[in-house]
Amino acid sequence: MSYLVEILLPITGDDGRGALERVRNELTEVFGGVTMHVDAPAEGIWKNEGDVDRDKIVVVEVMTEHLNREWWENYRRELEARLGQDEIVIRAAQVERL
Repeated sequence: MSYLVEILLPITGDDGRGALERVRNELTEVFGGVTMHVDAPAEGIWKNEGDVDRDKIVVVEVMTEHLNREWWENYRRELEARLGQDEIVIRAAQVERL
């Protein structure tokens, strides 16, 4: 069994491409590869104190044989601080390669 780790990465402002490049480089260095769905970003919408906020979301995927939860928790906190986000969702699912 392997794991598919997905980061729902909010991209805002002019720094979006630079942030994507940095994440791409970091994850490729650690895991040997990454898939980024940059040409079809999703839109995250949520209520915030009565207002509606929106983010463009790029889905970032990494396949890995072992799930190091501590590494991913630290990386999530680093991304949140770097991108000025209250929360970035990182999720993992077990997958079977066919």
